[in-house]
Amino acid sequence: VATVQCAGNRRAEMRATRNLKGLEWRGGAIGNAEWAGAKLCDVLKAAGIDENDERLRHVHFEGLDTDPSNSPYGASIPIEKAIDPRGDVLLAYEMNGETLNRDHGYPVRVIVPGVAGARNVKWLGRIYVSDVESDSHWQQNDYKGFNPSTDWDTVDFTKSPAIQDMPVTSSICSPAGGSKVSGGQELTVSGYAWSGGGRAIVRVDLTADGGKTWTQADSLVQDSARHPRHWGWTVWTGKVKIPEGVDSAEVWSKAVDSSYNVQPESFSNIWNLRGVLSNAYCRLKLSVQN
Repeated sequence: VATVQCAGNRRAEMRATRNLKGLEWRGGAIGNAEWAGAKLCDVLKAAGIDENDERLRHVHFEGLDTDPSNSPYGASIPIEKAIDPRGDVLLAYEMNGETLNRDHGYPVRVIVPGVAGARNVKWLGRIYVSDVESDSHWQQNDYKGFNPSTDWDTVDFTKSPAIQDMPVTSSICSPAGGSKVSGGQELTVSGYAWSGGGRAIVRVDLTADGGKTWTQADSLVQDSARHPRHWGWTVWTGKVKIPEGVDSAEVWSKAVDSSYNVQPESFSNIWNLRGVLSNAYCRLKLSVQN
C-alpha cells in the first residue's frame, strides 16, 4: 500500500497567501492504493547492476509520453532508494488487484513510495543507471523549493535539489468549507494525513479556537506497516467544540509523524513561487449560527 501525492498538493491554500504559478490543487492531488509488480531492486540486480559501484548514483525513468519537442517525461531517484529492498520501489502493473489502467500508467509505472509524485513515472518505457541526475525539465527546472523571497526574477533552479521525500501534511475533507454549524456544537471532522519517507502518522491535532485549546483525532485508520516503511496515508476522524458568540470559526488540523515532524503553522513562511511542499495547517472556515 502506497500513497502517491503531487508535490503541489494543497497549492491553492498557499496561493491564498500570495500569488504563484501552478495548477489550482486543493487537497485532491493525492491517492492511495495497493500496488503489485516487480521490485526495482530485483530487476536492477538481474540486469547485473553492482550496488557497490560508486559511479552509479541515480536511477532514471523515462515515460512513453512526450512533450511538443518530442522529449519524453523523465525523472530520477538516488540509487540508495532504488537498490534498497526496504525502499520498496516497484515497477507496478497492478493497482487494487486489477491490471493497471491507462490513466494510471499502463502497462507499467514506477511507484517510488514516500517520494514526490513527479518521480512516480507513468507509461514507463526506459530505465537506466547513471552517475548524474536526470536532466529533464521536471527534475532540473521544476519541483524544487525556494525561500519566500525568491521570485521569478531571482530564481536559480541549479541552487536547490529536486524534491524527493515529501513532508508531513493533512487535509480536512468533511464537513465542506463554509458549512453552517452551531455555536457550542461538538463537531465531527474527518480527513487524511500522510508523510513521506516511510514515516507513519502518530497523531492529528485539532482546534477550533485559534489554537487556545487542542484535541486530537480519536480514530486513525491506516495499514499496519511500521516506520520507516509506512507508505500509505491515514484517514482520521475527530471532534472539536465550536466557539459560542462568534459569527465564524476555523477548524485547524496539524499532523504529527513518527519522526515527530509536525506541519508548520502558516503558509506565509513556507511560500514559494511554484507552490510546492504546501503543508501548513489545514484551515476549514465555517459559518456559526448562535
